[in-house]
Amino acid sequence: MVETLFEDIFTVTQKDPDGKKFDRVNRIEARSEQFDMFMLLDINTEIYPMRVKEKFMMVLASTLNLDGTPDTGYFIQGNKKSLADKFEYVMHGKLYRISEEGSGKHVKADIFVSFGGLLMQLRGDPSIAAKFELDQRLFLLIRKV
Repeated sequence: MVETLFEDIFTVTQKDPDGKKFDRVNRIEARSEQFDMFMLLDINTEIYPMRVKEKFMMVLASTLNLDGTPDTGYFIQGNKKSLADKFEYVMHGKLYRISEEGSGKHVKADIFVSFGGLLMQLRGDPSIAAKFELDQRLFLLIRKV
């Protein structure tokens, strides 16, 4: 069974908070239900449009293989089932920065991932950030709920 690094349901709170920068990309702000995480995420709107107040499940995983074996980095077309089969939008990227802000009970960790130029920032509980490593390859999987 594949072990996910992070999984939660998010609600889109805002689209393009700093204004629209690219024709086919929206930057969404979202807040998670279970872990109270804040997320900024660039989404290709031609492929996967999202609206404010829409809910979606987001998963971060290091592999798409259902048996948990590491990803080879190559896509092999075939009938093999994968974690991606359960989701509508999938991106593959690299974690390029982990940082912490605040002190005491108010410490927040930030995880930054680049998916080929589409960026994600995930901010929240530092214990969640402890599961991640710098330069780690990640899959982001989304399904509307």
